[in-house]
Amino acid sequence: MTLETEFERVSIPLADPFTIARGTQTDAENVIVRIADEAGMTGVGGAAPSAHYGETADTVEAVLPALLDAVERVGDPHAIAEIERELAGVVTDNPAARAAVSIAVHDLASKRLGVPLHRLWGLDPAAAPATSFTIGLDETDRVREKTAAAVEADYPILKIKLGTDRDRELIEAVREAAPDARVRVDANEAWTPREAVAKSEWLADREVEFIEQPVAASDPEGLKFVYERSALPIAADESCVTLSDVPAVADRCDIANLKLMKTGGLREARRMIAAARAHGLEVMCGCMIESNASIAAAAQLAPLLDYADLDGSLLLDGDPYEGVEMDGGEIRLGEQGRAGTGARLGSE
Repeated sequence: MTLETEFERVSIPLADPFTIARGTQTDAENVIVRIADEAGMTGVGGAAPSAHYGETADTVEAVLPALLDAVERVGDPHAIAEIERELAGVVTDNPAARAAVSIAVHDLASKRLGVPLHRLWGLDPAAAPATSFTIGLDETDRVREKTAAAVEADYPILKIKLGTDRDRELIEAVREAAPDARVRVDANEAWTPREAVAKSEWLADREVEFIEQPVAASDPEGLKFVYERSALPIAADESCVTLSDVPAVADRCDIANLKLMKTGGLREARRMIAAARAHGLEVMCGCMIESNASIAAAAQLAPLLDYADLDGSLLLDGDPYEGVEMDGGEIRLGEQGRAGTGARLGSE
């Protein structure tokens, strides 16, 4: 079998500037991968690289030719295990680049079989949890406005970015605008361990569900300190990047947060989910700010999750790709009726 591969870089503006404790983003630099078979059936994947993990759109573009050469050498989109071994042999890092190829291969393979990817895996779409919708750091009045808009759009679960000297003020504004919403917070490594424990007390009083990555990933003992004393469950994100990190954080958090752009592919993501379960952890799948070219693939994992944070495409001001419907945060896998991941160009 002959496979044809290509990729392109796209810059997609955000609906609003998106700020976390590490900085502000106004557009999403994604790289889209396409892999076509001899019949013209095409699998689509996307890379949303993060400089925090050592990747940029430039580095993705630099390694993709070699990664796609490996796919063409194997030549069979159903030989997914072989392809992903080849990808890992080409580059050991660059997980977003490898994830884009992995997604495109899975998309093509399941399209060739005529089934949605979650169906190929035997998953129950009704088991998918709703996704949260993220409110980035901003001026307090603007956070209140964004929260009210999210409530108006029927998003029942909100994730609030914290990590400033106004954290309490921001949460008060969120609760004023959304008194009944389920609320989670993400500090993106911004707090000290003692600060995180103290903040967990008043966050619990405001009915926050859990805290994501309260302290620096470089401080595993600090994470353990928080986990053992926090009034709320703790989710590990930056501290849980690869499969080997799961046992390392098992006694330091309640929830393992995986992302395709960290795992390097869908097969590795499923391994991380299984490992987290084996270590007694709950599981969340998050995302970067991404096109549906990759978000749709992450959504296929939703029935395996306790929590979903797959709103990356919802933060864009126009996505060239359509994906799995998520109106009101509900991940509607059973309604898409499309083979593969469900990603497709809006013009298709």
